[in-house]
Amino acid sequence: MSTDSPRSSGEWSRAELLARIVTESQRHYADYSLFNQAMADHVGLHPTDMQCVALLDMEPDPVSTGDIARLTGLTSGSATRLVDRLVKAGIVERQADPHDRRRSLVALTSEARERIGAAWDTPGRAFGAVLDGYSDSELTVIADYLHRAAEVGRAQAKRLTTENRT
Repeated sequence: MSTDSPRSSGEWSRAELLARIVTESQRHYADYSLFNQAMADHVGLHPTDMQCVALLDMEPDPVSTGDIARLTGLTSGSATRLVDRLVKAGIVERQADPHDRRRSLVALTSEARERIGAAWDTPGRAFGAVLDGYSDSELTVIADYLHRAAEVGRAQAKRLTTENRT
């Protein structure tokens, strides 16, 4: 089924546009999951590990294993096992926390940053090309929607997780 539509945006009712956004969001999520799996396979990681690497790449400073648990939605035990796998694979390194020597922090290795960056080069250009067709004001709306949708997603994940524990 094609997602392309011959109609211009002015020919859609608000209800049709909202329904289309829901459908396209679901399709995007499914397709991004497939892409994440393919990227993880390409670099030799598990998809959850790949998501963690992507999250660590966005963090400006090293983070604790507890932070990784919070960012990924994993339990602390699962996050510790994830970090152990990534250390063993040479993807991350543990560093002493300068503020609390009982705790260690986790950061991507420079080699992993280069390896993952190289793997993202072609997909990054392809995703960037999609955005090239939008005006700055349209990009502002897209960025705002993605930010707000991510906030809702995090809040709903927390709600569902909390409900499952009770």
